[in-house]
Amino acid sequence: MGLDIGSSSVKAVEIARNSKDKGFELRGLGRASLPPEAIVQGAFLNSSAIVDAIREAVDDGKIATKDVAAAVSGHSVIAKRVNLPAMSREELEDQIQWEAEQYIPFDVNEVNLDFQILESNADEGQMDVLLVAAKKDLIDDYVQVISEAGLNPVAIDVAGFAVQNAYEVNYEQDPSAVTALVNIGSQVVNINVLLKGVPAFNRDIMTGGAQYTEEIQKALSVSYDEAEHIKMGGTPAEGGQVRDVIPEEVEQAMRSVSDTVIGEISRSLDFFAATSSDARITKVLLSGGGALTSGFAAAFSERTGLGAEIMDPLARMLPSRGFEAEYLSKMGPILAVCIGLATRRISS
Repeated sequence: MGLDIGSSSVKAVEIARNSKDKGFELRGLGRASLPPEAIVQGAFLNSSAIVDAIREAVDDGKIATKDVAAAVSGHSVIAKRVNLPAMSREELEDQIQWEAEQYIPFDVNEVNLDFQILESNADEGQMDVLLVAAKKDLIDDYVQVISEAGLNPVAIDVAGFAVQNAYEVNYEQDPSAVTALVNIGSQVVNINVLLKGVPAFNRDIMTGGAQYTEEIQKALSVSYDEAEHIKMGGTPAEGGQVRDVIPEEVEQAMRSVSDTVIGEISRSLDFFAATSSDARITKVLLSGGGALTSGFAAAFSERTGLGAEIMDPLARMLPSRGFEAEYLSKMGPILAVCIGLATRRISS
């Protein structure tokens, strides 16, 4: 099961290998809302509500498996591509804590570390390594709520890398392309730029779709749920009557938030471009609930000059039971992290 514990909702999917073509079958899909401020900037402020939402999402999706892969992101997670002296994986495992101290801003004793050797250059005696660190208290929070929900946490991944997994199983890979995967959650934007098929730049930005909801609530004095509905292009109501036109103040508020969010993403992509002079981003795939905000994709392309499209993490997923096509089309972009997590294999 891939379990995405977001700031506004919990998403759960169950997939399995398709024996016919070795693709994937979508077997279960569930979602449950979280109360506002249950999770704030990655901190779990209402663990009981999160546990209840996990159980509701699993029940909603009629998911049978208990084994869970989840993902973390935000300020408590660091992912860096670093250049180290060439050595074997076993040697690096022995030295990783010492090497990590030079690159992460946390006490190395307070984090969980992992790494992946990307490529080695034996002639120069160097190798590129993807180094990842996450604070232990953050990991512990996730393990606790998953366990309390009656499930078995078997893997904790990084949200941006999970989106990459979903991209790789659903899209043809072009080794010459430089692809930016941008996942816009409620409170965090995950950016993962792929160069030659591997992560070249990773960054999490503490902004996201919740800003739209807050601004609409202020402009119209409506509930959180109605503001969410309007954000996604729905029509607002007044005194029980549906309004024909979204008020100008809402459109202005949404444009203002879009400018802010896109500006933050654009600055990160510009930083990558400035530090990788030989690599120009050729494609941007947007995912997450924030990407579905009315007019966002068009505004992103116009502001950045980069062609952006909405990612479909279900493009090659064969539904194994009666999912409605319209529902899957609507939910697909929200499930990028979930699908990527569910495609992971558990090491024996």
